[in-house]
Amino acid sequence: MTNPDDVRRSALPLNTAHDLGPLLDRIGDARFVLIGEASHGTHDFYAWRATLTRRLIMEKEFGFVGVEGDWPDCERVNRAVTNDLDPFESLYGFERWPTFMWANEEVADFCRWLRRWNADLPPHERCGFHGLDVYSLWDSLRAVRRYAAAHLPGRTREVTEALRCFEAYGHDPQQYGLATRLVPETCEEEVVNLLAAVKRAAPEDLGVRQNAEIVAGAERYYRAMMHGGPESWNIRDLHMADTMDRLAAEGSKGVVWAHNTHVGDARATDMAAAGMTTLGQLARERHGDRAVLVGFGTHRGSVVAADRWGAQHRVMRVPPARPASLEALLHEADLPEGRALFVVPEEPRAPWFDEPLGHRAIGVVYHPEREGWGNYVPTAAGRRYDAFVWLEHTTALHPLHGEPWGDAELETYPTAM
Repeated sequence: MTNPDDVRRSALPLNTAHDLGPLLDRIGDARFVLIGEASHGTHDFYAWRATLTRRLIMEKEFGFVGVEGDWPDCERVNRAVTNDLDPFESLYGFERWPTFMWANEEVADFCRWLRRWNADLPPHERCGFHGLDVYSLWDSLRAVRRYAAAHLPGRTREVTEALRCFEAYGHDPQQYGLATRLVPETCEEEVVNLLAAVKRAAPEDLGVRQNAEIVAGAERYYRAMMHGGPESWNIRDLHMADTMDRLAAEGSKGVVWAHNTHVGDARATDMAAAGMTTLGQLARERHGDRAVLVGFGTHRGSVVAADRWGAQHRVMRVPPARPASLEALLHEADLPEGRALFVVPEEPRAPWFDEPLGHRAIGVVYHPEREGWGNYVPTAAGRRYDAFVWLEHTTALHPLHGEPWGDAELETYPTAM
C-alpha cells in the first residue's frame, strides 16, 4: 500500500494561476489539452479549469475550447465570444437537461473573459467555443434544413427525407431508438444520404458539415443505446474525438472540457475490460504525446446534481471519500492548503501513480448514499492522466436557471476565484 509520504513528495503547490507553470511546461508544444472534472456540478473544477485554459490561450495560442455540450447551443456562445457580444444570453438559452453543466456563472465568467480577449484580435485569430457532443439530433437536423434551403437548393430532397423519417417517431430520439429495437426499419439510409449530400455540396463549411455528422452520429447512438453494452458510449466518444480533430484541421490547438470519464485514458481503468474507449484514449492513440490529459479530484464538499435524469437539480453534499480510494489516499497525505498539482513523471515515479485505486466519478445524476459500493472507477492515476489537480474541499457551482436547493448551506458557495 502506498505511503502518504510518497504522495507528499510528488505534490506541487497550487495556490494561484502562477503555480500551474510546471503543468504548462509539461504541455510544451502539445496540440490538445483535455481537462477533466470529477463531477459536472463543482465550482472549483470549473474555476481551475478556466484558469488553466486562460493561460493556454494567452501563452500558448490555443485556438478553440471544445466542451462536452451540444454543437448548436455552443455555436450561439461561439458567435457571442467571437463577435464582442455578451455570452450570458446564449448560455441562459441552453434548454436541454442538464442545463447547469454549461448554463452556469462559472462558464459565463470565462466566456466574458474570452470575449474580451478576442476583441483585440483579427477574426481569424479569435478563440472559439464549440460543442463536441452527439445529442442534438433535432436541432442539428433543422440547422441542416435551414442551410440547405438557403445555400443548397439542389440538395433539399435528402434533408426532407431524413426529416420525414424521424418525424414518424414523434421528435423523440429515444422513442426512435426503442422502435428500431422492435422493428427492422430505421432512418439509417436517409441519414447516410443526407451526410453524403452535405459532404459533396458544402465540404468547406464546418458548421453544416458538423450538424450533418451529428445527425449521423445521433442516429447510431440512439439505436445502440437501446441494445445496451458499450457501443453507445463508444459512438459518443468517437464522435467527440472526430469533432475535436475537425476543429483542429486548419492547424488550431484545442482545449477540451469534459468529465474525467471521457478525458482519462480508458486503458488505465476497468472501462477497457468492459469494451469501452474514451476521448482521452483516442486522443493519445491519434496524437501521442501531443495530447495531454488532466484529471481532477476532491475528498468532500458539495455539488449540483439530481437524483434522477431530468429532475430538478439541487445542491448535494459530497461525503468524505471511501477508504482505500485515490481520494482517501490524497486526503491522508494532508497536503498543504488542501490543494496540489501532480505532474506525472516518466520514470522513475512513485508507486502510487500506478497502483489501481477507486477514483470517484460524480455524474449529473448522483446518489451520495451509494458511495459505499458505487460512484468509483478503478484507476491507475498515473496512466489515466498526465497530470492531476487535487482539491481537498470543493463547493457547488452556480446554475443560471433557478436557484439550486437542497441540504447544503448557502455558506458553501465561494466567491469567484
